[in-house]
Amino acid sequence: MTLLIYDDIFLKHDTGYGHPENAKRLENTVKYLQASGLWDQLRVERPRAASLEEVKLVHPQSYIETIKQIADTGGGWLDGDTVVSRASYDAAVHAAGAPLTAIDLIMKGEEKNGFCLVRPPGHHATPSRGMGFCLFNNVAIAAKYLQSKYHLEKILIVDWDVHHGNGTQDAFYNDPAVLYFSMHRYPFYPGSGRKEEDGQGKGKGFNVNVPLSFDTMPERYIEIFTDVMEQRVNQFVPEFIIISAGFDIYKKDPIGGLNLNINDFGTLTEIVMESAERHCKGRIVSCLEGGYHLSDLPLCIEAHLKALFRV
Repeated sequence: MTLLIYDDIFLKHDTGYGHPENAKRLENTVKYLQASGLWDQLRVERPRAASLEEVKLVHPQSYIETIKQIADTGGGWLDGDTVVSRASYDAAVHAAGAPLTAIDLIMKGEEKNGFCLVRPPGHHATPSRGMGFCLFNNVAIAAKYLQSKYHLEKILIVDWDVHHGNGTQDAFYNDPAVLYFSMHRYPFYPGSGRKEEDGQGKGKGFNVNVPLSFDTMPERYIEIFTDVMEQRVNQFVPEFIIISAGFDIYKKDPIGGLNLNINDFGTLTEIVMESAERHCKGRIVSCLEGGYHLSDLPLCIEAHLKALFRV
């Protein structure tokens, strides 16, 4: 059975009127999944909050305390896109704790994979700075947790959000134990993600960026994705796979858009699952990143979940 990690606390992260990263993204998804019956076929669990020590696996304590202080004093803005409201710190530590909750259940052998329906998202958050709607880097914390608690030596992070995950790249740029693979629109926000950004030091070659033109068609996208998964990932042989699942590559997304159709998310998921079955007993944790088409985001997530669940 596939895990779904969710809590209403994520709805309390208040980004304000007109902000694209808003609670309706999750409200609409929960309502749709419940009405479709898929919700009842999943193992739904509430996340625990990530501890201070767990968040510190990626972020310095001074930054964490800054986010908490802003929330405790009524909220504010980190930049023109990134909001901290009164409830944002609690929502963010639970968003960071969601993949940890899933990881523990998967590593115990209770389930094979899971999806974390969370906000705020995380992949733009660098160790020392929140940006691009992100406060804490949920997938980076999850990878560090796999290293520190379970002593895994080869972790794959697949990021198919339309935006490059600059924060995740920064967290592992020198680390040969984490292979970060990002396919993203370029040039585009946040400006990073060139092919030449391939890691440094011992991490050289373990950061794989595939920048794509805005007019890349789905067939070509899936062809490139498949090639990287079959060649670079099979060479790496991961022990666990984490997905930064951004649904803003969907063709109608109001912020991103990279021409993909709803069913393509099922195809991408199946490609990742093939590698997971081959190398790491099917172990996958997926975390929601972007995706801002309020009526179609639930359909994109459904396609992803059905593939994970093999429906």
